[in-house]
Amino acid sequence: MQIDILNIKGDKTGRSLEMHAEIFEDEPNDHVIYLAVKQYLASHLQGTHKLKTRI
Repeated sequence: MQIDILNIKGDKTGRSLEMHAEIFEDEPNDHVIYLAVKQYLASHLQGTHKLKTRI
């Protein structure tokens, strides 16, 4: 899988990068992403019992 490298303006630089298709063409698991985001947000809520319902 070839990917073109772009500059900061979004124009092609003429270079490309070879990426492994078996890694980057998989469908993401939505539930795992949800759990990771929920865990990240919960780590910011350390405090009293009043914060339990904020997630």
